[in-house]
Amino acid sequence: MSSPAPSTDLLNIDDQLSSEERLIRDTVREFGADQVMPYIADWFEAGTLPREVITELGKLGVLGMHLTGYGCAGTGPIAYGVACRELEACDSGLRSAASVQGSLAMFPIWKYGSEEQKNEWLPRMAAGEALGCFGLTEPDHGSDPGGMRTFARRDGSDWVISGTKMWITNGSIADIAVVWANTDEGIRGFLVPRGTAGFTTSDIHKKLSLRASVTSELHLDGVRLPADAMLPGVSGLKGPLSCLTEARYGIAWGVTGAARACLESAIEYATTREQFGKPIGGFQLTQAKLAWMAAELYRSQLLVLHLGRLKEAGSITPVQVSIAKMTNVRAAIDIAREARTILGASGVTLEYSPIRHANNLEAVLTYEGTEEIHTLAIGQALTGISAYR
Repeated sequence: MSSPAPSTDLLNIDDQLSSEERLIRDTVREFGADQVMPYIADWFEAGTLPREVITELGKLGVLGMHLTGYGCAGTGPIAYGVACRELEACDSGLRSAASVQGSLAMFPIWKYGSEEQKNEWLPRMAAGEALGCFGLTEPDHGSDPGGMRTFARRDGSDWVISGTKMWITNGSIADIAVVWANTDEGIRGFLVPRGTAGFTTSDIHKKLSLRASVTSELHLDGVRLPADAMLPGVSGLKGPLSCLTEARYGIAWGVTGAARACLESAIEYATTREQFGKPIGGFQLTQAKLAWMAAELYRSQLLVLHLGRLKEAGSITPVQVSIAKMTNVRAAIDIAREARTILGASGVTLEYSPIRHANNLEAVLTYEGTEEIHTLAIGQALTGISAYR
């Protein structure tokens, strides 16, 4: 009995996308195939992501695409999710650069900034002419950002900020840093332009994950800023946490792209690699692996599609995003590891994508809320009891 032509979308999930969403899918996928995939293994091995690639994403209209006005594309949340998916099918570092720009740097300016701040930064950031980063995590305060030591004090009409931020994507190549600091009035956000006196960066090297991504420390030593550098529209942890919710939504979509790329790589290898006189895809154990990988991928894709509908309706909640971030990243890393086993020894080389995706997903599992923190957020929603303290 003959089998139908192989496919990785047996549930036809992409049929649920609108024509505009499919166009964005195809445009970003073509960009990735032409301008990223021929070079990504080399970038990963070298530990770099050329800034020009992020600039090209601006020309493509991807940066801040889910925001409206100020040169932003104003697409819907599902279109944004699909773009994140296609970027991460190339590499998590590429999606991370785009989502930090759009959801962690542009979003707080768009949501909480003054008109002057929006007009100064958002058009250039949407075009990829100016890059941003998001300074929240500190060396001693990751999952508990409320304990941050970075402090901003008033000095006349100015603010003076001192502190250190850690694990900052795009940090050393950013033109503007959105830095969150404690003040006598609570946590506030500040826009710190590159080149400001007392503001320096240093890159973090010897990473084995997200290597095709710039990761930095931010050092603020008595950085003096004018009063209008502060984001006026929010105070407290609500500000940075709302930005993280935006970014986690993109992550939940993005990792389905990494998972799909690993499944496709495993299928291609399994149908061409022969052992014992036939393709290894003809053996039951290999088919069982592929079937479970596909099923996990479909569940992840359906979850983020539902999440996108909730976001379209304006009813999405942070705990719903936590559910998707926690489960989809775990599913993606499991798929990447399983795909590697199908590729055997070949799977540990950068000639194939699964080991690169698996390494990247180790960082994605941790950043923007560890798996443990999202688990506890969901547990609190189910029981009404906080287990944090």
